[in-house]
Amino acid sequence: MSNQMAAIEIPIPPIAEQQRIVAILDKFEKLVNDISEGLPAEIAARRQQYEYYRDKLLTFTKATACTAKKQKA
Repeated sequence: MSNQMAAIEIPIPPIAEQQRIVAILDKFEKLVNDISEGLPAEIAARRQQYEYYRDKLLTFTKATACTAKKQKA
């Protein structure tokens, strides 16, 4: 069995091709890491924005009531 394994030839691409593959994998790794770090920050920012506008909408009626009183006077 070990003689059969030793007889198997595994082709190795030229160094230029290996470097091209490594460059592609490096770009992919950078993209994945950017998404992994950037996505949670983006979600937190959107959540904060949602809460801000939600609070503005929930206090909207109070501001409208004050404005209506001023217009009557």
